[in-house]
Amino acid sequence: MTSVDIAALRSEAERGAGEANAAEDAIHEIVKVFHARLGDRQAHLRPGALLAGQNQFFVAGAFMATSDRTNLMLIGNIGFPADQRRLLVPIDGGNPGQVMASGKPLLLEDTTTRPDFKQYLSTSRMSSAIYAPLMQSGEAIGLIIMAAQARWTFGTADLDALTALVPVAEAAWQRLDGPAWLRTECASADT
Repeated sequence: MTSVDIAALRSEAERGAGEANAAEDAIHEIVKVFHARLGDRQAHLRPGALLAGQNQFFVAGAFMATSDRTNLMLIGNIGFPADQRRLLVPIDGGNPGQVMASGKPLLLEDTTTRPDFKQYLSTSRMSSAIYAPLMQSGEAIGLIIMAAQARWTFGTADLDALTALVPVAEAAWQRLDGPAWLRTECASADT
């Protein structure tokens, strides 16, 4: 990872989220910051980092728990295909489910060594990922994620930086009444 000034990263995320008028827009502003800055941008050059035919790319977003706590909805995302906008995944599924249950951040430097890795991106398997839970009253209400196709793209410093942005996302989500927005979005998705 290139050196990241966490204070500057957080300040940029706060500025973007503070200018947003809707919960998903605030999350998207935060996602833009870490999507642009985190991860080793040269990881794909390491021997074995990519398989034949693979290309390095990044995805990022937030998965927020639905009010019935059965699913997580992808919001504010970058790099996911258009048909996965507002993707719903089981709240207990794969690594996002693990983070929701534990309330602890997770670093997967090489997902190919993890038989428990569940791929939700429809276009290809990601080989390195970081996850940080959003907490409220001791319970995970969602998580922010970033993944890359090349193995070893993310390390501890990236996870620390992502985790530093969690309070910004939690505050924006509450300030803009994200739970009410999510209930409305889920209801319109059902009709």
